[in-house]
Amino acid sequence: MKQITKIAGSLILAAAAVGLTSCGGNTGKKGETVTLQVYDQLANYSGEQIGWFGKIMEDKFNVKLNIIPESGNTYTTRMESGNLGDIVIWGADGDDYLDAVDGGYLLDWEEDDLLSEHGAYIKDHMHQALEKNREVSGTGKIYGFGHGVSTSSKDRQGFFYTWDIRFDLYEQLGKPEIKNYDDLVELFKKMKEICPTDDNGKETYALSLFPDWDGNMVMFVKSLATAYVGWDEFEFGLYDPETGIYHDCLEPNGEYIKAMRFINKLYQNNLLDPDSMTQNYDAMSEDYQNGTAFFNIFNWMGSGAYNTDAHKEAGKAMYPIRPEEAKPIVYGQSVFGSNRIWSIGSKTEYPELCMDIINWLCTPEGFMTSLYGPKGVTWDYDGNGKTYFTELGKKVQQDQKTIMPAPYSGSYQDGSFQMNNITWAQDATNPDSNGETYNKDQWASNALPAQTQIEQDWRDWADAISVEDYLGKGKFVVAPGSAFSIGTKDEDLQMKANQMQTCIKTGTWNALYAKSDAEFDSLVAKMTEEAKGYGYADLKAWADEQAARRKAAEDAAAE
Repeated sequence: MKQITKIAGSLILAAAAVGLTSCGGNTGKKGETVTLQVYDQLANYSGEQIGWFGKIMEDKFNVKLNIIPESGNTYTTRMESGNLGDIVIWGADGDDYLDAVDGGYLLDWEEDDLLSEHGAYIKDHMHQALEKNREVSGTGKIYGFGHGVSTSSKDRQGFFYTWDIRFDLYEQLGKPEIKNYDDLVELFKKMKEICPTDDNGKETYALSLFPDWDGNMVMFVKSLATAYVGWDEFEFGLYDPETGIYHDCLEPNGEYIKAMRFINKLYQNNLLDPDSMTQNYDAMSEDYQNGTAFFNIFNWMGSGAYNTDAHKEAGKAMYPIRPEEAKPIVYGQSVFGSNRIWSIGSKTEYPELCMDIINWLCTPEGFMTSLYGPKGVTWDYDGNGKTYFTELGKKVQQDQKTIMPAPYSGSYQDGSFQMNNITWAQDATNPDSNGETYNKDQWASNALPAQTQIEQDWRDWADAISVEDYLGKGKFVVAPGSAFSIGTKDEDLQMKANQMQTCIKTGTWNALYAKSDAEFDSLVAKMTEEAKGYGYADLKAWADEQAARRKAAEDAAAE
C-alpha cells in the first residue's frame, strides 16, 4: 500500500495530466467556460456540480454542469419548451424516452460522424449496447446507450441486497435464529430495548425510509420483496426470473403485500421512523450514519453509511444477516446495458462537447473517477497494475465528509458525482487494471485480514471472508441480462398507469402507517378496489405480455 506522503506528488502529476488534456475540441465555445444543462431523471441533486468533480470538468473540458433533476412537471415542461437540455439522462427507456425520440428532442449520435469522432471509446467498446438502443428507439438511429454495460455476458454483478443489520446488537442478544419476517420483528424489538438511543441521543428504530425514489410502487417495499424472494421490480409488480411469471403488486397475500405487512408490523411496534413518509434522502442517510436505524436491505444505505472507523473501533457495525427464507436477487451482467439511458438533447449548441464528456465517462479513468474520485489522489494502480485506494481514498471510503486537498475544495461528499448514473457495470472488467473489475470490493488490495474485532466476529459467525463469500454460499436468484426493453403504452393505457401510480403509492404509505392489523387490511382492500377502478386489469394484461417478451429475450441471450 502507498503511504500518505505520496499524495502530494500524485497531486502534482494529476494536475499536470489535467493540463495536458485541457486542449483542442474539449474547450467551450470561443474558449470560454460553457455551462451545460444536464436534465437528469435520476438525480437527487439540483444545481451546479461543485467540488472535486466540478473542478475536473472545468479543467478537462472547460465546462460547468448544471444538474436539473426530475421533479413534479419537469419532464412535461421541458418537452413543451422543445429543449430537454444538453446532456439528457433517462430513468428508463420506456414512454418518456420514446416520446422524446418520436418528437425529435434527442440527437442522432451518428449524424455528422459525432459518435466516430467524439465517442470513439463508446463505439469501440459498447457496440452491442449501441445496437440495443437502435432497436429500442425504433427509428433505426442511435440516440445513446443504457447504463451498466458489461464486458462479458457470462458474469454476474455483486450483491447489493445484503440484509445489513447491527451485528454488535445481534451478538449481545445471543445471535438468535432468523428464519423470516416475524423473527426480524422480534429481533428488532429486543435491539431497541438494549439500544434505545443513537449516537446523538435520538430514539432508535429498526428502519428509516424516504419517499424520494418511489416510482410505480413504494421503492423500499418492492425492493424488500425483491431481496426476500428474488423477483425483480416490473411495472406494477414483480417479475420472477426463474419462471418468467409476472406477479402484480396487489396479488392477495403476494410478496409486495407481505413486505408492506412486515413494515407495518415495525410501525405498530414503534420500530419504523415516523418521519419516513415525509423526510428526504439526506435525512434518511443521516439516520444510518448516526445509528438511528438498525436494519437496511441495501449495503450502501446500511453498512456503507454506518461502518465508519470510529464505529468499528468501538465494536459497532452493520453486516449481512440474511433470514433463512430470503433469497435475494443478483443481476447477471449484460453487454447490452440496461434501461437508464445516456443521451444528448437535439437543441444543444455543443454536441461535440457533450459527446466528449460522455465518452470520457466510459473510459476506465473516467468511470473510476465518477466512482471513487480523482486518479492519483484517492485511487491509483500499483506496480503490478492492481487497483488501490490512497490513504486519503481510504479515509474518503470511511467518511464522505473528508476534506479534499488543493486544488480541490470542500469535502469529498460536496464534490461527489451528481449525475447518479453509471456507464459500465461496476463488476465489469477494468482493462486498465491487471485483471480486476471496477468494484472496489473485489480488489486484491481490499482483500485484507479483518481490521477490527467486530469484523472478525462477523466473519467467524458467517464462516466467510467477505460479504460476497457469505451471500454467494446462500440462496439467491440470478436475473439474466438480455436485450429486453419494456414496450410502449398507448395513450389510454398510460393515463390509467398514471392514475394507478398515485393510487398504489398513496395507498401503500397509508397502509404502512396503519395502527392495527384490521386497519391495515382495510386500507389494502380500499387501495385494491380503487386500483381496479383505474383499469388495473388492463395494466396487468399488458405487463403479462411484457413479461413473456422479457423471458423470451433472456432465454435467447442464454443460448
